[in-house]
Amino acid sequence: MNIKLDKKQAIAIGAIAAAGIVLAILILGTGNSRTAPPAAAKVEAHAEKKDEHGHEEVEGRLELTAAQGKAAGVVIATAAPGRIKTTVALPGEIRFNEDRTAHVVPRLAGVVEAVQADLGQLVKKGQVLAVIASTELSEQRSALLSAQRRLSLARSTYEREEKLWREKISAEQDYLQAQQAWREAEIAVQNAQQKLSALGASGAGTGASKGPLNRYEIRAPFDGMVLEKHITLGEAVKEDANIFVISDLSTVWAEIAVPAKDLATVRMGGKAEVKASAFDASAQGTITYVGALLGEQTRTAKARISLQNPDMAWRPGLFVSVEVVSGEADAPVTVQSTAIQTVEDKPVVFVQVKEGYQATPVVLGRSDGNLTHIKQGLAAGTPYAAQGSFVLKSELGKDSAGHEH
Repeated sequence: MNIKLDKKQAIAIGAIAAAGIVLAILILGTGNSRTAPPAAAKVEAHAEKKDEHGHEEVEGRLELTAAQGKAAGVVIATAAPGRIKTTVALPGEIRFNEDRTAHVVPRLAGVVEAVQADLGQLVKKGQVLAVIASTELSEQRSALLSAQRRLSLARSTYEREEKLWREKISAEQDYLQAQQAWREAEIAVQNAQQKLSALGASGAGTGASKGPLNRYEIRAPFDGMVLEKHITLGEAVKEDANIFVISDLSTVWAEIAVPAKDLATVRMGGKAEVKASAFDASAQGTITYVGALLGEQTRTAKARISLQNPDMAWRPGLFVSVEVVSGEADAPVTVQSTAIQTVEDKPVVFVQVKEGYQATPVVLGRSDGNLTHIKQGLAAGTPYAAQGSFVLKSELGKDSAGHEH
């Protein structure tokens, strides 16, 4: 049956069909816009953890080649068993070695003719520090010269009398008197020499042809540094005037105050490590003195550590920290203390892996400043960054900041 549609009916039917098609498209689009299933979301999240090269990123990992690590100052060590020392830390101060410090006095009154040493000067044993003109010294040297001449005359007389006595020409009494006079002259010379030696002066080679008898040279008692100087040219000084203080700074003392509870640890002959407070330096020393009495006010005992000071870096007056070993304990896994860094408020050690370095969280045990016990997080034999770990931490922070953007 043929149905003929007029023009208006055809237009109406076409409009209805078009509306149906549009409605179907809208319904299908709404269905496709729903949330993807969980599996698909995981795939997307996993994809987002890849860098621009398509490599999967691991949290806390820093990709560096061995050459880059070496250039950054990274030094690799291996976690291993170790012995952790327990120490007692006490504050102290560097002092002069009083056994090698001298207060130089003239021992003779006189007038200063020359000053040849100055503050801070290094002097050698026997070096002339100052010259004094002393009347007393002149008298002592004159007495020695007179005694030496009398001795020479007494010896000649004795030798002559001995010859005459043996030849039966002179009486034995004359011979014995000459012998006694010779011995007394020897004693007089020895006495004069000892007096000069006690004054630190010498009578040998003195005389008008050798220089003034009153010239007294004050010399350094040992190698050291001039710490104090209280003498000027033309000054009249007394025999007990403290004109120089010299100290041998090749050895110094580190003095500490030891509480009663630590006296069992700080003992004579024990070893101690002295660390400077003002700069990065340390030295090993030996405990050479521990006081037997406690101070009434402080209730502490004085102790001192003897230090070698060849470069004079340990200057008297310098504040130090003294660590004395009180015990030792074995630890199954230890790392160098310089390897430990803090990332997100947690201690980590940068472990060497194939791709670079991995910031590995660890649980710390006791430490002696050199080695630290790792309770958890590392196994013995694990390679780690012993030096340069701070550089790795900085680079890791830069990477984290870059990914946030």
